Amino acid sequence: MATPTLTDGRVTLRPIRIRDARVLENELMRNRSWLRPWEATNPHGPAGFDVKASIRSLQAHARSGAGLPFAVEFDGEFAGQLNVSGITYGSLSSATIGYWVAERFAGHGVTPTAVALATDHCFFGVGLHRMEICIRPENAPSLRVVQKLGFRYEGLRRRYIHINGDWRDHFCFGLVVEEVPQGVLRRWKDGRAPESAARVPEADLLAATHQLRY
Repeated sequence: MATPTLTDGRVTLRPIRIRDARVLENELMRNRSWLRPWEATNPHGPAGFDVKASIRSLQAHARSGAGLPFAVEFDGEFAGQLNVSGITYGSLSSATIGYWVAERFAGHGVTPTAVALATDHCFFGVGLHRMEICIRPENAPSLRVVQKLGFRYEGLRRRYIHINGDWRDHFCFGLVVEEVPQGVLRRWKDGRAPESAARVPEADLLAATHQLRY
């Protein structure tokens, strides 16, 4: 599957390339403390990380139709990554979005714009029916993204992904295409995204907080 270039204002999503390896590695090192709490880790122990091999793997998933790997740019500068993964077709027609943005670009609307662009492409370009984002309960900036865009809270997934050295709970948020006939980006820009849709019930907040204590 070809990964497109998508733009809104100062934010661009474009296909990640092998020649991005150096700048990507530099950004990952520069933002180590910013990103470490949210990084997926290997439950069987530390593993080496080869940036070029990672990019090649993402590109292979794109060729197979299972993913869409994007570089995120702000004013033409590399700002982070957004990956659409786990793309399935047929009766499920869904995918998952994951992303990170360098700390110095936080607060400029980069992440919600990127997520909205990618979601709209998956709905109206790829023809998917449902998009999902899973977020750690303590990741306030990411939770704000799904609130802004009106993603709907769908539940607590216990010890869902191995992050920063342990199995971590995640809150799950979803959207289906019928909810956004004009698109996620347009709904957000028009001020019509229902932020309350992402509200997490008190019981799930308490359950997740309990895990953080142990």
